[in-house]
Order: sequence, then C-alpha cells, then structure tokens
Amino acid sequence: MEEPLVTSPAAARYRDLHILIIQSRRRHGGPVSFDERYAAHTPKSGELFARAGRVIPGGAGSSARTVKFGWKPYPPFIASGTGSRITDADGNEYVDYLLGLGPMILGHRHPVVTAAVTKAISDFGTCPGLPYELEIEAAAKVVEAVPGIEMVRFSNSGSEVVGSAVRLARAYTGRRLIIRFEGHYHGWQDTVYWSNHVDPAEAGPADAPRPVAAGPGVPLELTDTLIVLTWNDPDSFRRVMAERGHDVAAVITEAAVFNTGCILPEPGYLELLREETSKAGALLIFDEVITGFRFCRGGAQEWFGVTPDLTTLAKGLGGGFPVAAIGGSKDVMGMIAEGRYSHSGTYNANVVACAAVSATMDLLAEPGLYERQRKVGDRLAEGLRKLAADAGVPVRVDGLGTVFQVWFSDHPIKNWRDAERYANVDRFTRWYQEMFLRGVLFHPSQYENLFVSLVHTDADVDRTLEAAAEVFPVLAAEAG
Repeated sequence: MEEPLVTSPAAARYRDLHILIIQSRRRHGGPVSFDERYAAHTPKSGELFARAGRVIPGGAGSSARTVKFGWKPYPPFIASGTGSRITDADGNEYVDYLLGLGPMILGHRHPVVTAAVTKAISDFGTCPGLPYELEIEAAAKVVEAVPGIEMVRFSNSGSEVVGSAVRLARAYTGRRLIIRFEGHYHGWQDTVYWSNHVDPAEAGPADAPRPVAAGPGVPLELTDTLIVLTWNDPDSFRRVMAERGHDVAAVITEAAVFNTGCILPEPGYLELLREETSKAGALLIFDEVITGFRFCRGGAQEWFGVTPDLTTLAKGLGGGFPVAAIGGSKDVMGMIAEGRYSHSGTYNANVVACAAVSATMDLLAEPGLYERQRKVGDRLAEGLRKLAADAGVPVRVDGLGTVFQVWFSDHPIKNWRDAERYANVDRFTRWYQEMFLRGVLFHPSQYENLFVSLVHTDADVDRTLEAAAEVFPVLAAEAG
C-alpha cells in the first residue's frame, strides 16, 4: 500500500526530504518503495557505499554492518555522534539505540572519557610494551566493580577474550568438553563459532541438538569437543550433566541472551548452571561482552546474583573505546599469573584502553545512575507496548530498561527455537525501516537489541514515541 505522508514534528525532516518523490510517484499512480525513499533520504551514503565497495569487502569493516546482515539497500554512513544522537553523511540526525552495537554505553564522545584518553596519550604514549601504573588503576576498578572478578587481564576484542576463557578452562580442568547454547554468540573463533542462528531442521531435536558450525571454514572435527543445548531448558541440562558432567571443562553462556534479541533467563536457571557446574568440577563462564555494566555496574552477575568462575567483558567496558577483558577467581587466573597458561598480545592493556576503562569505571559509579536510566528505558518500553496495542499490532517488549527488544510476536520467546518459530522478522524489518526514516536508529534485525545509553533523556524517548505513534498504524494497515 502507499505510505501516507507523516505530520508530526519528529518527522519534519523526513517529510521535507521525501515529499517531492512521494508526490511525483503518486501522480504517476505507483506506490513508493522503501528503497526509493531511503535513496532520497541518504543519497550521500549511497555514493559512499559504492566507493567503499571497491576497496572494502562488502563496503564496511565488519560483516555485521553489511547488506547481508540487514542493512538494505546499503548501510547509512555516519558523519558524527554526540551523546545519544548520531548524524549521517547526509546530515540526518537520529536518536541512536544502535550505540555501536553496544559499546557506547555512555553515548558518543563522552567528554570525560575522551579527555582521559587524550591526556593519557599525551602523558604515556599509546603502547609502551611494558607494565605501567595506569594499567593497575584500571584493573583495580574492574575488580572492585564485578563480583566474579578477583584478577583481570585486558585484551582487545570480545572474540579474543572468549577464546582465551575457553582455552583457559580446558587447561585448568584438564578436560576438553564445552557446553554452549543455541542462539548465543560468543565470537568468531573456531572453538565457539557454532549453533548461533541455526536451522532447526539441521540441528535436530530441541532437547538434544546437534552442533552446527555457524559458517564455512570451521573444522568439523571440533564437533566432538562441544555439547549444544537449548537455553532455558533445565531438564536437558540436568540430564547432560548427570551423564557427562565429569568430562565438561566449562559451560559458557550469556547471562541474558542479547544475540537473539533480548531473552532473559527463567527464574532459577542461572542458579542451576552454577550448581551443576560446581558439583561436576566444571567452570562456569559468563560471556558478559554485552551484558557487562549494562544493567548495573557489576554486570549481569550482580543483577542476577550468580557468580561465575570466569567472565569475559568488552563493549561497555571502555565507554566506546576498543578494549576487552578476561577475569575470574584468583585460583583460575593463577594459571596465567604463574606462567602455566600464556595470555599474550602486543596491544593488550594499551594506554588508550586502560585510560578509557579507568574513566568509564568512575563514571559508572555515580550514585543513582542506573536507577535513573532504567526508568528512562522502562518508560520507552512501556510506551511502545501501549502504542502497539492501540494500533492492534501484537508485540512483546522484553528487557531490563537499558536494553530491550520489541518482538513482533504474541508468544513468549524463551530461546532460539521460540524466536525462529514465533517472531515476525518481516514485520520487524518494516518497523525498523519506517522508524529509521523518522529519525530513530537501531539494528534492522529482529535478533538484535535496542540499547538505551546512560545519557539518553526523556526528550529522546518523546521523539521516539512520536515516531512510533505514526509507524504502528502503518504496520497495522499493511497487515490488514
């Protein structure tokens, strides 16, 4: 159907850019496609994408930013970001809930973190190649903040630290078997690049899935080192631990699943993982690359009250600067301390990373910060629920204030199989498209999230809900 012209103040720029092309097409009797409206909205991005494709595979530096992962007909190219807003190459400003896929927990270019990094570079340089005092300062603040971390090492990406955690668990226990869950993403290393968004027909029954490599090039010989289970299914986990717990080096899990939309643990589930791994002498690894510092300063393990043996961190750890970390108990991390396990990297604990971590940890310690921002996010989530209900569009908004997802489904989503079976992916795509053209940015995939930074405001929520008030009726009309 034809897309009606929008009239709210939040859509003023959208209206100005698109009114000519829409009126022209209507005069000729044809509907206006999203691709045409998008091209009119982002012509400079289109030019930049064509240029980028000649020298960068896929036109972007990460596959997650490419057409293949939903950025159609091409990704918007960004010119700048400040706080909770981001501006594209065509001068369009958006309320940003993508937040760099999570790292911009303090918004874009937070002045305190930026100043700390700038000063540290001026004082120390960037990569001394030897220890220095700022590294101690940053590490101590992470240890103080996160319950399960008694010692920590800094690294450079989530994939790096997850790979280190899995190998360290095997070294510590002398076992080779890793348990992981469908729908969780733990980075791109061969040992964990399995069974993310898997075809159920290929993976087999939900109570005993087969490991499925998440992409080509992963050695299938690694299948025997993995057990893959359905998340939030306590019975299958108990059964496997009873049968093979003595062979398990570690269970690795997201404490809340943010790589398949936003799926929270059922009550008692994380406690069950902790109890069974302790009983079997296996380690529990929390992949807090996304959940770390998201709900509260101590991460998901503080929020849910379950302490793992090893924790991986990234994204929010450096307030937008690239850094990651592996941390855990002194007993397990002692293998690194004693030199029995080598954790190396030229850029580990570089000056930029440590300065960013130290400043970010201080900012996250502000009293009342998380309580205030969870209220902002909860107001947004509740507003979206109401607007969707008023328009007759079935949605579920699941999350914890500072991160959530709008599931286009009237069925509860408890794991990957539920998401694949019940979520209306096409309708989510249409929601993303219409919200984007009205100045609201988030990931185009139903299986990603909306992140609310610690600097989003009620004005951001107002602008978002104004746009959503126009979009949900459009979706209802299309479905009708």
